Amino acid sequence: MYGLFDDEDDLLTGSPKSKLMDVIFNANNDVVRYEIEKFIDRAAAMEMMMRERCGDKFSDDGDEVEKEIRAYTLSRRDEVDDFAKNLYIEMMGAILTKSE
Repeated sequence: MYGLFDDEDDLLTGSPKSKLMDVIFNANNDVVRYEIEKFIDRAAAMEMMMRERCGDKFSDDGDEVEKEIRAYTLSRRDEVDDFAKNLYIEMMGAILTKSE
């Protein structure tokens, strides 16, 4: 019975990821599109910076970038998960603020 309240995806609490998904599917479509486009632009800029700073190490097809990201994610799993939770919360806050 007590295990019922331990679920991170519980209806009453939920994880930052599940709550963001709720917001995305229920908020103003234009606001959601804007925030997703802003997020993608930021991700593109970061990947471009990574390629520039690492030089020839990364090929144009992106395979090396993917390998680097995967290796980094595996080596720092908990930190990446925590940072991802913060990003879910930030995007959810931005959507909710603009949807009021």
